[in-house]
Amino acid sequence: MSDVEPVIVERAEQPYAFVRGSVRMDSFDQIADRLGELIAWLTAHEVAFAGAPFFRYNTVDLEGESEVEAGIPVVSPPEPEGDIRVGILPAGRYATLTHVGHPDGLFEVIDTLRDWAAREGLEWDMTEVAGAERWGGRLESYLTDPRVQPDLDKWVTELAFRLAD
Repeated sequence: MSDVEPVIVERAEQPYAFVRGSVRMDSFDQIADRLGELIAWLTAHEVAFAGAPFFRYNTVDLEGESEVEAGIPVVSPPEPEGDIRVGILPAGRYATLTHVGHPDGLFEVIDTLRDWAAREGLEWDMTEVAGAERWGGRLESYLTDPRVQPDLDKWVTELAFRLAD
């Protein structure tokens, strides 16, 4: 189940820490499982979180490999170490849609968001290169803490796709 209508929000730049991987969608757990490692590292280094964990899709290729970051917004960026990097999520207008339910339902929610944008005449901050989508800002934020709510059917996930200027 999702919000009835997507919402456009203006977002400021946001520093974040992340680990990056190149994964196929059928082996997404290779990057998803790294969120725990990132959270533990940030906690051990006393880095204050500024929001919910997310996946940032730099490229999307449903038939091949996608470049994905497992990230956490932070109050101030730490010094990078090993696989842990820091970056800035770009400011801009984002189309957002909230999904309540199992993450497996996100493909349908993504279709809903894309269809809505097409009806509204909106363009994404995205280009297609060699059959893959390259995104300027495509986020999937997990607003539910799985330690508090282990039932995936009750998780709340926000999609935020940056619109072209």
